[in-house]
Amino acid sequence: MRRGIAATALVASLALAATACGGDDSGDSADGPVTITWWDTSNATNEAPTYQALVKEFEAANKDIKVKYVNVPFDQAQNKFDTAAGSKGAPDVLRSEVGWTPAFAKKGFFLPLDGTEALAEEGKFQPSLIEQAQYEGKTYGVPFTTDTLALVYNKDLFEKAGVEAPKTWDDLKKAAATIKDKTGVDGYWGTTQSYYAQSFLYGEGTDTVDADAKKITVNSPEAKKAYGTWLDLFDGKGLHKADTTADAYAHIQDAFVNGKVASIIQGPWEITNFYKGSAFKDKENLGIATVPAGSTGKAGAPTGGHNLSVYAGSDEAHQQAALKFVNFMTSAKAQETIALKNNTLPTRDDAYTAEVKADPGIAGYQGVLAAAQPRPALPEYGSLWGPLDDELLAVAGGKKSLDEGLASAETSIAKLVPDFSK
Repeated sequence: MRRGIAATALVASLALAATACGGDDSGDSADGPVTITWWDTSNATNEAPTYQALVKEFEAANKDIKVKYVNVPFDQAQNKFDTAAGSKGAPDVLRSEVGWTPAFAKKGFFLPLDGTEALAEEGKFQPSLIEQAQYEGKTYGVPFTTDTLALVYNKDLFEKAGVEAPKTWDDLKKAAATIKDKTGVDGYWGTTQSYYAQSFLYGEGTDTVDADAKKITVNSPEAKKAYGTWLDLFDGKGLHKADTTADAYAHIQDAFVNGKVASIIQGPWEITNFYKGSAFKDKENLGIATVPAGSTGKAGAPTGGHNLSVYAGSDEAHQQAALKFVNFMTSAKAQETIALKNNTLPTRDDAYTAEVKADPGIAGYQGVLAAAQPRPALPEYGSLWGPLDDELLAVAGGKKSLDEGLASAETSIAKLVPDFSK
């Protein structure tokens, strides 16, 4: 990195940190309202306006609290918060990706929320989402939005081929071949990204690591079987070959929304974009099913989403204001508003109102949430997908055998969790 670029980056980082509330630098007057800062990591164009409107609604109902809204690009937020919190200049509230929560809790950056106003309605949230907001028995975030993966499919193409949504990966292979025969369209297009391959691991009753046993399992017999199934779905009648280009995600998505492939594995963050495609001008043509099961007979998909977490380094007045704000933003009313405006999934059942469920995409994804598996409370867990992305890409592209790729991934993961055995 050139010195000039490094200096510019440092200035930008300090400027962003200065926007944080964190107590003494808030500019609050003794008799004025408390000002808290919220770093929102959502899409600045499509999602942020909904959150900004809710902030104004909160301020109108709470004259003693002002909220400084800051939209921070998602791909920068984790590192920026880490830097800001380490220097006690972090925002009072962070929209934290679920994988960040245990990592920041371990560092002492997040306030435990058990028994606070923020979690006053804990029982309204889906238990698995509360579970993945916890670290060492304490809760460090309130579930804000959630997501998981599902098999999304083109109902019209499936009906023309006379096939139903597959229950297992073997069923998917058979369905893909039939769809190709009857419609001329590929039945399924998989991805090389390791996050999407998690469902294959869950279907064999395993994961990349066993956090409880402190053991790396990415190269276990069960994992090899899982990834073998994943690899087989790139070769065969009606199965699209692996796309190893940098634009693979866009290629797969475009093909699906325009009826050029009958099914893919995808998350609810693409609901709005599904409807923009020619195949789903009629929203009811979008089929959403639980991901297929593996040889165990069970299906599983990773749970994603975001929590709202409170900074532990600010003073009591700011923490209390932040807790009230988090309670408001995660209320049933706010969750309903967010779902209707942003097409995201609520984290509490009472927010799935009739109006929300009128959207077939949201209703469909709600139906598959039962198969969503919470991530282990392992701070390093989210980083494990990095090495796997590289290795699975090489395997799918024919540059490495599956055994070679998994062995290499195991070595890389061992460096990230050095206290785990192989």
